[in-house]
Amino acid sequence: MAEELGKIEKPAVDSFKKGRKLFFVPILYSGEGTPEEYIKLLNKYWQQVGRQLDDLSLKLGTVNRIFHEMIDAGGEQGMSAIKELNERSFNIIKSFIDKQASMEALEDSGLLTEYMDWSRCLMIGLQNPGVNSKVYESYIEAGKKRNEEINKKIDETLKENEIGILMMRENHQVQFPADIQVFYVSPPALDEVKRWSREQEIKSSKEETS
Repeated sequence: MAEELGKIEKPAVDSFKKGRKLFFVPILYSGEGTPEEYIKLLNKYWQQVGRQLDDLSLKLGTVNRIFHEMIDAGGEQGMSAIKELNERSFNIIKSFIDKQASMEALEDSGLLTEYMDWSRCLMIGLQNPGVNSKVYESYIEAGKKRNEEINKKIDETLKENEIGILMMRENHQVQFPADIQVFYVSPPALDEVKRWSREQEIKSSKEETS
């Protein structure tokens, strides 16, 4: 059962029956011009995510709440935003919404847009070292506040003995409440996606130096 339970196969499932639980799904995106090879891996990944979440739900209980990065609204408004942002995660989330799970707001819109704006400033390539340092400090501070707000939203929304799904980038720095048991959903295709990305980076680096 290791494949189905990702990286949580060692403990007995019965030991996780009580308490708040969160199924963490590393979110992967595609954009315009994404290579077909990557699209195939992405589709495979999300198919496996869906199966793992279904398996975890069968073993541990009904999913009650859904959280998704970049989403600052719940209900139908949140679902519409997710569909526009990432249709693959939307399809999985909809299957749980149809089973009576609720879509919850995860982000504070002000903190999210501040964090994104500082990120954009860094990406344009600032020339003055002092300005760049100030922007970077502001970016880090905004990210810290955003992470604290995400922690707060999950803690306030996920009730006792409830199960939630969180879809978010893998390199997040959110510190989850200590009493929440976090189940990391890690299907085999995730490693395939990472390996493909590393190979592309190596290939691109070689082309730049040749």
